[in-house]
Amino acid sequence: MEKKILLISHDESLREVLEFCFDGWGYEVFLRNWVHHDIKTIKKISPDVVVMDVCAAKKDQLEMCHLLKDDFTTAFIPIITLIDKRQLRTQLLTLKYGVDDYLIKPPDPLDLRVRVEMALRRAQYSYYASSLTGLPGGRIIEEVVNEKLSNNQPFVFGYVDVDHFKYFNDVYGYLKGDLVIMQTAYMLYNSLKQHGNKEDFIGHIGGDDFVFITTPDRYMKVCHSFIALFDRVIPFHYSLRDRRRGFIIARDRTHKIKRRSLMSISVAVVNRPASSEITNVIQINERVAEIKHYLKGLEGSHYMADRRNTDAESNIRPVRSPTKEERALLYKPLGQILIDADRISQEQLDEALRLHWKRGLILGETLKELGFLKEKDLQNALKSQQSKVSSQLG
Repeated sequence: MEKKILLISHDESLREVLEFCFDGWGYEVFLRNWVHHDIKTIKKISPDVVVMDVCAAKKDQLEMCHLLKDDFTTAFIPIITLIDKRQLRTQLLTLKYGVDDYLIKPPDPLDLRVRVEMALRRAQYSYYASSLTGLPGGRIIEEVVNEKLSNNQPFVFGYVDVDHFKYFNDVYGYLKGDLVIMQTAYMLYNSLKQHGNKEDFIGHIGGDDFVFITTPDRYMKVCHSFIALFDRVIPFHYSLRDRRRGFIIARDRTHKIKRRSLMSISVAVVNRPASSEITNVIQINERVAEIKHYLKGLEGSHYMADRRNTDAESNIRPVRSPTKEERALLYKPLGQILIDADRISQEQLDEALRLHWKRGLILGETLKELGFLKEKDLQNALKSQQSKVSSQLG
């Protein structure tokens, strides 16, 4: 399908040049001298990107950028403006809240094409990305899988599901639930970064469901690392009472009050070698569903690979005693140490964690940056944490 580009300019010669170029590049081009305050014309065209020449526009006409961004149906359309170099600062200050990119007029058509393609890519990613985690969603996940299938690349598709998340959300509320989702995304990302490949992929389908794509030689280490992280950290989202007893009291779908285990993780793995009968996303989803159905009947965190495309060793569920190194991971998180010592509040920790997960900065530095913690308190907490690790290794 051709991408639609709307070119708005009073400059007839500029319109002709850009129309000729973008039409030759396969775009469906729409030309307008100007569009006034009524944006119905733009809605009717429904362009994928708008290129707007603001050099000769009057001040009230410049508000069109704001109108497009304020309307729900046009807010996601990228707007690229062409700006006079002599008025650069003034016009950027006027337009900055409604513009995605700009070029100095007259633009090089090839430069403009690059900016257009980049804007379209960003818009597509933003539209299909999770607003909570920022990870790509279903449409992009499908595109990545289809590309690997079409190139006949061997890959492993992992489907991650948080067990008992619904009950946690019901008891603790959606704000606490959002923190669990964000931390799960962060831990999965770090496991892939540490044990996977540079080109590995992570996506967020929605809710408590994630996917990752890696290679057959890496997925076991990724799963082991991720499960260890999850089981170490996630219990601290519960109250001390619930952690100690190992369950919460929640209502099931029939409104009966029951005990529900703390959250665990299930990872369904589909291994797709180059010589495989798997040729489309639907087949992958069917196999994921089969594995998930089996894993949901197990207590605790597990991963399992599709038996039809892996060797016997890869099919074994990792139900085993933790190694000495993994036992060392069972220490109390830094944030919990600081809360227990009354150095920070739960609200301060939650705010710092959100920044920590989004920016990838060390939690202690984030707490200091926000003014919630002093260096001395941080060092004392780190010493306490290290002491715990040393005792477990011993």
